[in-house]
Amino acid sequence: MSTFAAVVLFIGVLAYAVLGGADYGAGFWDLTAGGAARGRRPRHLVDEALAPVWEANHVWLIFCLVMLWTGFPQAFTAITTTLYIPLGLAALGVVVRGSGFAFRSVMVRTDRQRVAGAAFAVSSILVPFFLGTVAGAIASGRVPSAGNGDAVHSWVNPTSLLGGVLAVLAAAFVAGVFLTAEASRRGDAELVGWFARRARLAAGAAGAVALAGIGILRADAPRLFHELLTRGLALVVLSAALGLVTLVLLRRLPPWVLHGLAAGAAATVVLGWGVAQYPYLLGTHLPIAAAAAPIPTLSALTVVAAAALVLVAPSLGLLFVLQQRGRLGKSS
Repeated sequence: MSTFAAVVLFIGVLAYAVLGGADYGAGFWDLTAGGAARGRRPRHLVDEALAPVWEANHVWLIFCLVMLWTGFPQAFTAITTTLYIPLGLAALGVVVRGSGFAFRSVMVRTDRQRVAGAAFAVSSILVPFFLGTVAGAIASGRVPSAGNGDAVHSWVNPTSLLGGVLAVLAAAFVAGVFLTAEASRRGDAELVGWFARRARLAAGAAGAVALAGIGILRADAPRLFHELLTRGLALVVLSAALGLVTLVLLRRLPPWVLHGLAAGAAATVVLGWGVAQYPYLLGTHLPIAAAAAPIPTLSALTVVAAAALVLVAPSLGLLFVLQQRGRLGKSS
């Protein structure tokens, strides 16, 4: 039961990493699109692509928090009492990002639109960065089982900073591919080229950082390094292969195939982290079975989680299909 609950929790992590990551990555390209005139068309596509779905993707974050809190309360306590700074900053970023995105579409004055747009775009980078530092802190074993660990050095360290940078770049890559596919669906050749070039740049930067990170993990997180090169190696290689295929065929494949390849590239590297960390919840300690709630709680949680997945997954799927077919108008 405990392993099953952990798998369900990690499914939520994968979904948020891919779908939420694509949202945050769109904000990255919004921020780097240039001045008002130069960046008008890319930003307009970002607005049109995000408007119907950006709030819906946060359902996976809520799902993960509820699963962790209910199914693994000891791990939840350890993480929140140690990593409250990056978690608090990420939560603040989610609020600021949502407010900025909502307000800039209804404001009339240009100066206020720019402030709201900047809040949206900057927060779109900060949120995945801080969440990436949280993942790095957990993966490197810097969260003690009893909680109340070092509030600063637990997430300000080489592995955590590597995780933050990779999270931002991976989100930018996925969003670049998704927006390339969206521009292709709309028949806008200029924007297809614009986003395709940036997707390749993000992929190249992520690859360079990942290669540099090999030395960082070897020195700073030896268990994670070893497991990634053994149990998780196939998934890491698969992620790289999917990313390479996506880049090579970026302007030749239909949008739905590009979506699948980009999502697969992001999901498999996150899955590699999960496989490398198993059977521990906190990187190097606190086994899943030891951290799990009592069996009756896990049983009830399993029923609720199954019901949630049955209801939420098809609903989100329908939302994305309608969005891809242009059946949804831009939200206010």
